[in-house]
Amino acid sequence: MNKIEVNQLTKIFGSHSKKGLQLLEEGYTKDEILKKSGNTVGVNNVSFDVKSGEFFVIMGLSGSGKSTLIRLINRLIEPTNGSINIDGDDITKMNKEQLIETRRNKLGMVFQNFGLFPHRTVINNVSYGLEIQGVSKEERNKKAYKSIEDVGLKGYENSYPNELSGGMQQRVGLARALANDTDILLMDEAFSALDPLIRKEMQDELLKLQNTLNKTILFITHDLDEALKLGDRIAIMKDGEIVQVGTSEEILENPANEYVSNFVKDVDRSKVLDAGTVMRKPEVLTTYKDGPRMAVRKMEEVGASSIFVVDRQDHYKGLLTIDDAIRSYKEDIPMEDVLQTEIYQTTPSTPLSDLIGIAADTKYPIAVVEEDKLVGIVSRVSILSGLVLGKENAEVNE
Repeated sequence: MNKIEVNQLTKIFGSHSKKGLQLLEEGYTKDEILKKSGNTVGVNNVSFDVKSGEFFVIMGLSGSGKSTLIRLINRLIEPTNGSINIDGDDITKMNKEQLIETRRNKLGMVFQNFGLFPHRTVINNVSYGLEIQGVSKEERNKKAYKSIEDVGLKGYENSYPNELSGGMQQRVGLARALANDTDILLMDEAFSALDPLIRKEMQDELLKLQNTLNKTILFITHDLDEALKLGDRIAIMKDGEIVQVGTSEEILENPANEYVSNFVKDVDRSKVLDAGTVMRKPEVLTTYKDGPRMAVRKMEEVGASSIFVVDRQDHYKGLLTIDDAIRSYKEDIPMEDVLQTEIYQTTPSTPLSDLIGIAADTKYPIAVVEEDKLVGIVSRVSILSGLVLGKENAEVNE
């Protein structure tokens, strides 16, 4: 289900915006419209949707239109053309009272510059939005304390902004948005003013919160690494237009044009691609029906010296080596008793950067396990092939 639907949204700045819109519809470029009419195209015929609970990132360089776009979505800037549906209601058609109600109940905003009141304590900053809504002091403090704890600031409720670091101030801004308990969080360059280390901490904190709260998040950034790390999907903007929408993997593997290709060429793929990208389906042995002789036969067939073992429900049990299979047969030892169960395991979502060192140190492939089931294996060769060549070639070279 779509939480946000943006259709043919356009913003033209200037005193003759209708003339600018007409020129845009006639196919003139942004630069040509500026020369002919003096109008600036901020957002050009943008359409996209954001699913409920999705972390959607809009990224682009300075002047790409990304910050204008997020301000159009909550009508801090009035659109020139197009529609913006929030839960099916077109916000562009709302009157002032309806717009205020929608902002209060559905749209939380986190800004780059924190936007805190210096004379208010943390608890009073966080509860401000609820205070404006007329919520009782007891109720708003209850919600504010919960949000403060969620963002890791418990114990700082009575501190003032100037007593906090930049990262802590941004946590206050995030807590304020969470306290209003809106379904949607709009975050405009929220971490851009932070030092790199604090920025990473805030990214990790936001992902952790999202796993718990499952908000719909629209996040603006100029940092591609940040976008790739945070976004379930990413929209890349250039000159007011969206040039590609996709997952991190889709954008890395299939850039839409030369602009996107140049954008992603220097990305550290090991931090973006995960085990699920390069894993392959393993040859497996089922413990309930196969014995050591069958194990040896299967290993001979594929030219391997070990084989992974699962039960009848595909639950992962361990790894059987050729030597242990022969020992099991000759000494009549139950196969389950000779399995190696200390083989390194990971999940499909584990970044390849976390597996490179492990793959280099282990002589066996890494087991990829999800919900206790063996879903694939990852070897050192598949990791390196995936980083250099991409998923398709990694599977071919495996």
